[in-house]
Amino acid sequence: MSSFLVLTVILLYFGLILVISQLTGRHADNASFFIGNRKSPWYIVAFGMIGATLSGVTFISVPGWVGNSQFSYMQMVLGYLLGYFIIIQVLLPLYYKLNLTSIYTYLESRFGWWSYKTGASFFLVSRVIGASFRLFLVANVLHISIFSSWNIPFWTTVVITILLIWLYTFRGGIKTIIWTDTLQTLFMLLAVIVTVVLIGQELDLNLRGMAFEISESAYSRIFFFRDWKAGHHFIKQFLSGAFIAIVMTGLDQDMMQKNLSCRNLRDAQKNMFWMSIALVPVKFLFLSLGALLFIFAARNAIPLPTQSDDLFPLIATRGYLTPAVAIFFMIGLVAAAYSSADSALTSLTTSFTVDILNGARLPEKRLQRLRKMVHIGLSIVLLAFILVFKMINNQNVISAIFTAAGYTYGPLLGFYSFGLFTKFRVRDNWVPVIAIASPLISYIISTHSESWFNGYQFGFELLILNGLLTFVGMMIIRKRGLDIKTSAENDGGNHHL
Repeated sequence: MSSFLVLTVILLYFGLILVISQLTGRHADNASFFIGNRKSPWYIVAFGMIGATLSGVTFISVPGWVGNSQFSYMQMVLGYLLGYFIIIQVLLPLYYKLNLTSIYTYLESRFGWWSYKTGASFFLVSRVIGASFRLFLVANVLHISIFSSWNIPFWTTVVITILLIWLYTFRGGIKTIIWTDTLQTLFMLLAVIVTVVLIGQELDLNLRGMAFEISESAYSRIFFFRDWKAGHHFIKQFLSGAFIAIVMTGLDQDMMQKNLSCRNLRDAQKNMFWMSIALVPVKFLFLSLGALLFIFAARNAIPLPTQSDDLFPLIATRGYLTPAVAIFFMIGLVAAAYSSADSALTSLTTSFTVDILNGARLPEKRLQRLRKMVHIGLSIVLLAFILVFKMINNQNVISAIFTAAGYTYGPLLGFYSFGLFTKFRVRDNWVPVIAIASPLISYIISTHSESWFNGYQFGFELLILNGLLTFVGMMIIRKRGLDIKTSAENDGGNHHL
């Protein structure tokens, strides 16, 4: 595939994105950047959130997972539905009643200053690592596909990658992201659908034939009930999916900032409901693509790569299919990576400005200057992290770092559970200790679980253990004999711009 052709397609794609950012960023103020003036149409937010929920990692990895785990990922997707229901019924009403800009201000009104700063800091760490890893993935693909053949160094590729995001988010923020995510979701889904259709044509299969071929293959098993010790057991994956949805959507400023841009609570709830329903067939489509890739490889005697994540890029870009597949693959990968990374930069800017620097208390013009400086500063931070990932240049180490970022959601789960389901006060200055101790204990238990618990392997349910340990820690540091009314009753509406 010609590097010039790939570059032309990507430039046209980003040209369209920049046009949208110009249209949506005109006359934008701080309220537009942070919460879109609460005027975002819920159906646009819902469609765009599908792409934000996925990522460049998902775009490549989910089809590759099919080789080892079959369709067991659907068990987690079904658990997502339970998690989204809890978000709709519990968290969204709380956030809208408190009129929040940053969801972590709830922790200050409920527990105190240390809890607030700890929750926001854990989000910042996890999002910086996660967004950097996703951007590293897309920058690496762009460098290999285009810039390396022109002897352009990797750091220049990264600068270009970050600069593109900065250009179309620095003015309009979440107001722009709502619309660009919609376009990026469309391109990502189109890329997967086109690839499925073209693989089907190569295999001489129509839609019914592809469905039959997948169902009869060794890859289509969804439910696993026999071995409860295994990481893919139904109960473990279903519950893990529910809690992952709660923490990575409901307790994540990145995802909730989109919901908070809706006109009112009812619209935000409709957005979450329809997004969750649409996500089920979308995830199934990715898994179906994975099954077809493995079937296609077997039919054409294509050697499977050592890393299953490389199967989709290998077949799409090495001439096994028509050049159209390679073009749509690149567009889909860029769209998937940027739909999560751009909103991450915006939410990081919001959280750091509001939560860490207390920017909401500043006059409008001073807040705008501060917000723009933070936006530039965090872009540089992402650049630095991506270059560190490149220097490490070890997929196992990078994977471990990315997994470690997931531990930061456990304390958030514990904080919010304790805040919502108890009325105890806590010794606020001890909260950071609990937040650090819980992930460390979870890690120790996870690494020794097979020897300690007769072969039991922790999967994604480690998040539940992490949250439970945080909850227990909060019980230990509670103030005896004291309880409070929830912040929603005491000071609703005090935390907004």
